[in-house]
Amino acid sequence: MSMPSLVSASGVSKRFVLHKDKSLKERLVNFSASRRHKDDFWALRDIDLDIPVGSTVGLVGHNGSGKSTLLKVVGGIIQPTTGSVTRRGRMAALLELGAGFHPDLTGRENVYLNAAILGLTRKETDRYFDAIVDFSGIESFIDTQVKFYSSGMYVRLAFAVAVHVDPDLLLVDEVLAVGDEPFQRKCMDKIEEFQREGRTIVLVSHSAEQVGRLCDRVVVLNHGNMLFDGDPADGLRVLRFGFEQERLEHERVHGGELVEPEARIAGIDVASAEFDQERIIVRAASDLTLRYRYTLSAPQNPLVAGIAIETSTGQPVYGVNTKMLDIDLPTTPGDHSVDFSFPNHTLGSGNYIVRGSLEEKAGRSLDRLNPAATFEVDQPQHGSGLVRLDVRVAVDEPAREA
Repeated sequence: MSMPSLVSASGVSKRFVLHKDKSLKERLVNFSASRRHKDDFWALRDIDLDIPVGSTVGLVGHNGSGKSTLLKVVGGIIQPTTGSVTRRGRMAALLELGAGFHPDLTGRENVYLNAAILGLTRKETDRYFDAIVDFSGIESFIDTQVKFYSSGMYVRLAFAVAVHVDPDLLLVDEVLAVGDEPFQRKCMDKIEEFQREGRTIVLVSHSAEQVGRLCDRVVVLNHGNMLFDGDPADGLRVLRFGFEQERLEHERVHGGELVEPEARIAGIDVASAEFDQERIIVRAASDLTLRYRYTLSAPQNPLVAGIAIETSTGQPVYGVNTKMLDIDLPTTPGDHSVDFSFPNHTLGSGNYIVRGSLEEKAGRSLDRLNPAATFEVDQPQHGSGLVRLDVRVAVDEPAREA
């Protein structure tokens, strides 16, 4: 039985008008020609999105892809140019630093103001006030005007209010990155508590690790269009592949003509793997060998080949390159390869992604491959985690009385 939708967006598009005039005076003086001095910018195009109750959805994409715009449309902060959005239940939003705060009011006064905006009565706010202040950790400054707060203090107080108004839907933008590490951990713990309680969360983040850890669904946006909607691991692969493709196309196109690279990564093979239909399997504690192949069409400056192993959600596991290992690579035209071998590897069970990089020792990037390879460590083991550890347990039983 499918869960009912808490948010439903149908055919949503959002257009902004970009004025080329440098000032309001120029727009008034050149009023008759103003139409020639503006462009339409579509931040979102034909977005269809249903968010069921209890799900955690991550919105990801490069800067300018439309993530924050979509979050504001979902939250009713801005209205779509075309299409419609329907919502149910109480919503709390953390969209911009200091949004909903008045700089001349104290932290205490802003708690009551913000809570009122989010739908709480004064009696309800009285009941939650001590918990809000305690969560924020800024008791010493609660009666200070917020215009004297640091950006981290803003976020602490705003998040504390948002999570204590008993929301059915929580919208969180990238603002959590402003807080310090202990507070970020506290925020993540609170979001996980919300998930256990069956609340619905929509999260915008540039952190693949954060998205992979928290989200059960990922939406990838690019220039206002929805590229992907589904499993987080697959969505993050689409995101990374899109970034690399755009960067490489930008570097390869010069003067309107496509320039073929003189150095490129031909591929990375998991040479020590076993194959089971479409699965590439590496046995636990076996020797893992990654064969890195590259092709040169012209002589090159000294080169560096690098690999990185990540989890399926993008969490870094290990990275190394030939410069670190003090290895010199062939730089003559032709096909070359280098093996990275890990005897008796200690990776834990799960799926892994391999990234490849090729650059000059001077630092100039020549090619990236992401993903370059995937494999699965498939072996029953005790415990869980990114590494496999041999464990021995000794139980010290108390001596029995005679």
